[in-house]
Amino acid sequence: MWYSMPGSIIKHEIDQEVKMSEANVLTIEYSPEVLWAMQQAPDEFEAQARLLLAVKLYEIGRLSTGLAARLAGVPRVTFMFLLGQYSLSPFGEAADELKGDLDNARRASHRQ
Repeated sequence: MWYSMPGSIIKHEIDQEVKMSEANVLTIEYSPEVLWAMQQAPDEFEAQARLLLAVKLYEIGRLSTGLAARLAGVPRVTFMFLLGQYSLSPFGEAADELKGDLDNARRASHRQ
């Protein structure tokens, strides 16, 4: 990970758990006021931004848990646990849908 601060621009190179032949870099400009509003240091804000991007891309079905975890810079199991903080399921269904499925399965098993 590297940071460069020409003026108020901070560049961030995305770490990757698995080395790829060619890495891409996403640069987002933000003002110091963003850090003040978030009450975070640059590295904390950037890690959270990476996680939020990965969570959203997973949520809309564009990335698997494995690829989203790599984008977020965390192990897959950690990413799967973090999804719960955003009311998302690593199983592709919302928690209330899983509960409904479980209730239906229990009712069906009692009918036999």
